Amino acid sequence: MSPQSSQGAPARGRPRSLESEQAILDATMELLSELGYRGVTVDAIAARAGASKSTIYRRWPTKENLVIAAFGQTPLLTPPPRGDVIEQLVEVINQFARAMQDTPLGGVLPALVAERAQNPSLDEALGPLVRQRRQTAVDILKQAVARGELPRGINHELAVDLLTGPVLQRIMVMGQKTDRRFVRQVVQVVCNGLRAAGNV
Repeated sequence: MSPQSSQGAPARGRPRSLESEQAILDATMELLSELGYRGVTVDAIAARAGASKSTIYRRWPTKENLVIAAFGQTPLLTPPPRGDVIEQLVEVINQFARAMQDTPLGGVLPALVAERAQNPSLDEALGPLVRQRRQTAVDILKQAVARGELPRGINHELAVDLLTGPVLQRIMVMGQKTDRRFVRQVVQVVCNGLRAAGNV
């Protein structure tokens, strides 16, 4: 056996550093929150992450690709394993409210919403990620209908809008904090409304 074969085939290129990749994605989220979509540059991301521009471009050919990758790693909402529809919705909507207040998402989401209205390719790429993050609440509502806690025929997407809208209004428009008590009030009002609509 030759020395080369005993050591395995020569490595082709350097392995991607997962730590560097995460630093780049984190820097992207931070800068989006601070500067908005148009204010963010690859130069600024590279400087914040301590990475080279060539490293970024090898992985993400455009700023848009990088922004979508960064937003795509925001955690999905996680429902509790037990509880009725009220408790499950309070938990996931409260998770959303905390993320909007305690992480860069609170600055990133408005920046992306503003940009996607003028950027069709960003809009197309962002749509599935947003729907994926709404799906947890949709699933909770569907399961509640199946258990008989909510009436059949409700509009799940409208219900999610009604659940998340007050949180977004309070945080993004009014600049006020939300807490679990506020979230519970919203969930109870929406679920009462859904039940009443089903009895009409």
